[in-house]
Amino acid sequence: MIGLKRFSMVLVALGAAATLSACGGADEVASPGEGAFNGGTGTPTNPGTGNPAPGTPAADCPTGLTNAGVVANGTLRNCQLPAKITGNLVLPLRSGTVYSVTGRVDVGDDMGGDPAAPKAGAVKGVLTVDPGVKVFGSAGLDYIVVNRGSQIFAQGTATQPIVFTSRQSIEGSTNVDSIGQWGGLVILGRAPISNCSGSGATPGSATCEAQVEGTNAFYGGNSATDSSGVLRYVRVQHSGFIIVANNELNGITFAGVGNGTTVDHIQVHNSSDDGIEWFGGTVNAKYLVLTGNDDDSLDTDVGFNGNIQFVIAVQRANGGNRIVEASSAGTAPRSNPKFANFTFIGRGGAGNDAITMNTSTNNVFVNGLVVMTNAAAGCLDIDDATTQGTFNSVRLACATPFTEDSNVNAAANATIFNAGTNNSSTHTSTLSGTFINGANENAVTPFNVTALSSFFTAANYIGAVRDANDTWWQGWTCGLTSGSTC
Repeated sequence: MIGLKRFSMVLVALGAAATLSACGGADEVASPGEGAFNGGTGTPTNPGTGNPAPGTPAADCPTGLTNAGVVANGTLRNCQLPAKITGNLVLPLRSGTVYSVTGRVDVGDDMGGDPAAPKAGAVKGVLTVDPGVKVFGSAGLDYIVVNRGSQIFAQGTATQPIVFTSRQSIEGSTNVDSIGQWGGLVILGRAPISNCSGSGATPGSATCEAQVEGTNAFYGGNSATDSSGVLRYVRVQHSGFIIVANNELNGITFAGVGNGTTVDHIQVHNSSDDGIEWFGGTVNAKYLVLTGNDDDSLDTDVGFNGNIQFVIAVQRANGGNRIVEASSAGTAPRSNPKFANFTFIGRGGAGNDAITMNTSTNNVFVNGLVVMTNAAAGCLDIDDATTQGTFNSVRLACATPFTEDSNVNAAANATIFNAGTNNSSTHTSTLSGTFINGANENAVTPFNVTALSSFFTAANYIGAVRDANDTWWQGWTCGLTSGSTC
């Protein structure tokens, strides 16, 4: 969710889009909504087909893409995705080429909530993105929707991550507080949810569906093992957009996404709303990095039942609400996410507690560390008496470990937290480089995560990064270390 404090961003983004679309020369603006890029070198790497000289745009675009002129001060060919993708559209890595989305880009039609009985006439789409490819949006209403029954295969590598970003990023004009410059990714699946919109629909049935936040599209169904494809070594940057108050696009939205989907090595940086939000579904995820997001880094809702392991979440100095907001909107079945091996670094002020659990959710947190650098905010706030939390081998390093408020008070929060094993609310952080374990973290006896789920990897430490030799985050992320920018 968002507060009204950011509603003005809608007018700012729309105004900026209108102004920029009017700029540039004849070859620089060849399609509605794509403005000229006035700055940035845009020098391509990893030459692909055609091999133009560095700084020279490719001569044309791959099949299925529209030649929208050149961008980045004339150094890159702008190849625009169609408004709807049917069949298999491939975005290959090519020298002198960048890809763009204008408005809402649909991957396939909505095929409904039952894989065995797709909607009549609905057509599947598949978007395949090669390692090293960059895709940009120019305004808040530029975003990608992968509809139920369709798929995205964005499989980068540690040395060639796939980057979904803003045109300001492509032209080199972003800074540490650049947020909300394009829409983001919306992935919709047919896994069970708890907020059926139709009267008489039962959670877990094909007719239990809901309209996703941020756009007019539906999610949910009867297939817990549904696959929306693969996201691996992917960065989403400078995204998020407020449609109206409390209805916005996140960096990545997973809505009704099933556990047949692969999600690992994902970074969301500087979303104006949540970094990643899960609406129901069963998808699991590993190796997540959330940096600089303006609302919640991780948000779970409406019956999400998945496992999440190895998470670095760091709020930026000038923004950030909660790191985790866990809720279920009072519906059944409850959300029941499990978090393991996490390092959360909170910097928010009063009311921006690191972990907030509310509205009848069940949560499990194991082998984690929460550090709050602002004494005005707490580590843990449970806001609903029906919420159930389980904590094992979790350490809190906060001036205010438990939030005192009028619903579940600080003493009750402490009782819930201390019911687990090897927990401490008085931990002294010895982290180095912001998020790498030190002696105090590695002295904690870890919980056996494989007892919770076979998805989890056995790890004999708490936190996301064991030591300087634990380098899973290196090479494909940005903005985590000094000198690394996004």
